[in-house]
Parts: sequence; structure tokens; C-alpha cells
Amino acid sequence: MNSFPSRLKNLSWGLLSLIGWPAIALSQPTPAAPLASNSTAAVVGPIVLRDESVDQVLALLERWSGKTILRPQALPVATITLTLKGNVTRDEAIRALETLLALNGIGISPLDDKFLKVTALALTKAEAPELIDGSTLSLAPSGRIASKVFQLQFLKVTEFMPQIAGLLNPAASSVPVVFENANAALVTDSLTNLQRIETLLAKFDRPHLGNLRAKFYPLHFAKASEVVTKLRTILSGPLQAQLGTSTTYNPDDRTNQVILITDARQYEFFDDLIAKLDTKSDANTRNDVIYLKYAMAKDVASSLTQLVTTQNGAARKNGSESTASGAPTPAATTTPAAPAVANLAPTAPLKLEPTNQFSTLLTVLPEERSNAIIVSGTEGDIRLINELVAKIDIILAQVRIEVVIAEVTLGDNGTTGISALGLKVEGGKLTGYTGATAGATLGNAPIVGSTDLAALIALSTTPRKSNANILSVPTILTTHGKEGKIFVGESRPMISSYLNDNSSVGGNNIGGGYRSTVNSKDIGIQLSVKPLIGNDGSVQLEIKQEVNDILGDITIDGNPQPRIGKRSTESFVTAQSGEIIVLGGMQRTSESRSTSRLGPIPIIGDLLGSRSSEKTRTDLVFFLRPIILTNTSADNAPALERVEQFPVEQRDQVKSVIAPLPQKS
Repeated sequence: MNSFPSRLKNLSWGLLSLIGWPAIALSQPTPAAPLASNSTAAVVGPIVLRDESVDQVLALLERWSGKTILRPQALPVATITLTLKGNVTRDEAIRALETLLALNGIGISPLDDKFLKVTALALTKAEAPELIDGSTLSLAPSGRIASKVFQLQFLKVTEFMPQIAGLLNPAASSVPVVFENANAALVTDSLTNLQRIETLLAKFDRPHLGNLRAKFYPLHFAKASEVVTKLRTILSGPLQAQLGTSTTYNPDDRTNQVILITDARQYEFFDDLIAKLDTKSDANTRNDVIYLKYAMAKDVASSLTQLVTTQNGAARKNGSESTASGAPTPAATTTPAAPAVANLAPTAPLKLEPTNQFSTLLTVLPEERSNAIIVSGTEGDIRLINELVAKIDIILAQVRIEVVIAEVTLGDNGTTGISALGLKVEGGKLTGYTGATAGATLGNAPIVGSTDLAALIALSTTPRKSNANILSVPTILTTHGKEGKIFVGESRPMISSYLNDNSSVGGNNIGGGYRSTVNSKDIGIQLSVKPLIGNDGSVQLEIKQEVNDILGDITIDGNPQPRIGKRSTESFVTAQSGEIIVLGGMQRTSESRSTSRLGPIPIIGDLLGSRSSEKTRTDLVFFLRPIILTNTSADNAPALERVEQFPVEQRDQVKSVIAPLPQKS
């Protein structure tokens, strides 16, 4: 006995056969015979389905389409209900069934002319659905799942796809595959949604200029690029926001025109503004001579020329690459909004601030004979150059560097000349000393006041430190950034090359032997100091020390040549004005030999006399005290104190030179 569901199925199929549908055997279904190519135009209906199963609907779809259904074992369970009261074609009925199946989570994707693949709707997108090549708008709408590549022309695909994400079917579609370099995207969804996307692209993927119009302004007096630069300066900030991002203006220097693209309602404002900028200017350029007091004309002119060239180059680059006012916005990457009309009164007076940019007419040349610079340019150029010259043509800070060079003989236990002198050095600066004066001994005495540097070193070395010898007490006077040098020693002649003047002619030697080339070599102590003076009273010193000594002789080609020992250091220290910098460590070891004669006989006495050799270690210690000068009489106080120590005759003679007495009337 058949169950109730079986009887219900038989009743449903019986009703279908009564309204003109071919009977379908339930127990042993026979494969559907392929229909003719025009069979989809056959009329069927009316159609009434009531809670039919998926299997029954798929069998009906297979019958109508003439294609074999390929399906998995399990599909989503659903009951299908459909009522078509009028007559429809089989193609329309097939589309209705595809849409109903899609609404119930079942997707249909054709393989070819003979097969239809049926899967769960969520899996259809991964089962190679039909790829539509061409427009989807010519196809009848349905819920069938398909794929299509959308090629965008003007919109950016990375901006458009996120906007339509909410329109896609989350159950049937996958995330669009974006090909950014090609500005295209692959979308898989129902045919109906693909048609919606294509409709939207047809409406929005096109150039949109709105009410924008182009206008050309030929200029009669001003240069186009300069007028555009002025416009960008005037219309920056809030005014640019009122004009809108679609308003652009650019120069065409070839035809000397300003090209404006904006809403036609803004023409009146730009007509008045450009007309006021394009006015005849008498005496557009002039010349001026600026005499310098302290700086060198060649250096100042070079610095100003480099500044002008760099600024004008940057202005041209910003003018061509700026994306602000006056720079074109590519139509292929964005869709400009409808242009806003600025509420700007065309007759309002314009207050133009003085520009701080040099014009392209500016020229700066040095005139070294009178130490001046010649400037040719606009009034604004002359004003800017005068302001700059007033700031750089100033007296540079000066510094007097007192130097004491001492040679200290080290004993067997001595390590450095600084420790042998009993100096207290912290951070490379002298902070105290031990010494002896007449009837008094000082231990760790601090440095107080403007003590004479040479006298200070003498105090710490005499008479207790008899192993110290002050070699030189020079003074360097230089300015900020300028190197000062001192040399203490001698210049010795040395043979640098030999030339054989002997030649043989007919077996006879002709010539006078060898000819030598002699150069001089500085032997001694070289010290160079380059100061950098700060506004806080600090002085940074770049110090180079070099000591050359004669170590002995060596014979080259029968000529004795001196062997020269070289010691050199480079230091970079910072000190406050008046602090004493101590540099040591340039040690040297020398060996001396002596022979004492025995008796009055010269040769025998020398052979039988005693011989001795002695090694001596010495260390050169440099003391430097930088003092920043104030360009007042106080700078001469240390020199005047030394003059007071001269003998009376010499003291009066020096005073008469530096401070001549007024002549009697």
C-alpha cells in the first residue's frame, strides 16, 4: 500500500499531465530527448506548482532545457511553489525555475550545449560558472549564476568596487577579483545583479565636466607664469575652498596666455582679477650697487646667486607639480563634484602683500675692486637683496688663542708630561696645578682670574720642575671659521733628485758630474687652529699638531740625507672663553752616546777611555687658551700688561706708537 506522500506526488504529476505537460515516470525516469533548437519558444502553461521537491523541479528543468542534469548526491532541501496563470514560453519558464532554485540555495551553471551543473548556491561561484563575454543587458534577467569582467574607463576600479559591495548577493557571489593595473574586475553573481552593475557603469563611468568651461586670457604686459604664481598666492587657503577643486588655471608661456577651466559663473571674478594683474609697469627693473663693509664681494655674490637659482628652480617645480589651486586633476582617476560658484565680489579691492620670492629677472654680480655687488632686478628683488646683505655683511666674532709649547723630560717613572708638571686636568682642560714661588709651595691651586698663560706654566715648572722647558709662547688671532697657523723651527735644504750630466763622445767623458735639485723642508713644530665661535661664549677648536725631528743621517747615492721623524695629531675640543686646553702625549725617545778620554794621548786615550749611552724621553705639552674678543679696549689689556714689564726705554717707545701724545698747540 502506497504511503500518503507517494499518493500526493502521483496526484501532483497527474494534475500536470492534465494541463498539457508530458507525463514523467517516477519509478523509472527515462532520459529526456533533446528538443529542437527552437523548442524554447514553445508555449507552456498555465503552470501551478505546489510544494514540489527539488528533484521534481530538476527533472522538469531537464525536460524543458533538453540538457542532462549533473548534480551531487546531496542538495539543499526545499519545496518549490510557482503559479503562472498565463501562457509563457519554455525559455521564460526555465528562467523562472532557475530563479526559484537560486532563491532556495541551489545554483545552475551550464557546462556546454548538453549539460547543466547543479550545486549548492554557495559553491556555484567556484564551479566555473558561465563567463559572459559582451553585454549582459541583451540577456533576459534571471537568477542564474554567471561571471563577467567589467573594464572601467574613467572610474578607478579600487574605488568603484567597494561602493557596490552591498548590491551583491552574499550567498551566491564571491569577493570581486580586482585587476588594478588593468583597471578591471571579475564579478561572479546572479545575472540580474550583473546587469545592475553594468547599468551603473554605463551611467557613471564616463567623463563628467558639469558646467566647466575653458577660457583663455592673452596677456599684454605681464608674463603668464608670473600671473599664475600670483593667482595661486592670492587664492590660497579659504578662497580656494570657495572656488572648488574643479577650478584650475595654468600658464602657457609660449603664447603668453592664462588658461582657466572653471564654472562660467566665475568668469566675472577672474576677468577683473587678471585684468588688474596684467597692467603696464613703468621701470619694471632697475640697477643698484651695494657696498660691503666686512664681507667679500665675491663670496656674497656667489651665495646670493645660488639662493636665487635654487628658489626659482623650486618655484618652477612646484608650479608644474602642484595639485593645489591651478594644478589639473586627472579625469581618469576621479569624478569631480559639480563645481561650486564662489561668492566673490569682482569689484572688491585687492590688498597684495610684498612677495618674498625673487623674480627671474634678478642678476647679482661682484665688483671686487670696490668690494661691492651689482644688483639688477625688480623693486622687490632690490628690497630682498638689501635685507639679506644687511644680515650677512657683519663683523664675524674674533678670538685670541694664547699658546704655550713646553717640552718636558720624563724620568724613569714618568708617564706623561702633564703628570710630570703636576697639572690637574679634567675633560682636557686645566683646572689646577702644583708649583712653587719664592718662599711658598702651592698644591692643587685653582686657576683664578686672567693669569698670564706663560707665567702660569712657568709657575708650575720653575724652580721645582726643572725638567720642563718652554719652547715657544705664540699667540694666534683669527676669526670665526678661519684657520690660524704657527710654526716654530727651521727650514732645511734637502736633495730631492739627482741628474747625471756625464756623457760620452768618441770615448771621452763630457759633462760636469751630477746636478742636484734641492728643496727645503720645515723641521719643527706646526700648529693650526680653526675656531667656531658660539653666541654662548663657547669656542669649538679644530686643532692639528705636527712635529718633525731630525733622527739622524742616512747615505743615499753617496750623499748624506737626514732621517726625519714625524708626530702628528688632530683634535676637536670645545671650551668656554678663558678656559685652558691641555694637549700632550707627543713623546719621543732619543739616545745619546759619550766617550771620556784617558790621559793626554788622543788616539790611545780615546780607545781606553770610558764610554756611556743615555736614553732620554721627552713629551711635548701644548697649552691653548681661547679668549673671545669684544672689540673694546678690554681686548688690549693683556698686551698692555706685558708692555708695562718692558724696560723703561722700550716701554715708552711702544706707548708712543700705540697711544701717541697729543701735540701741543
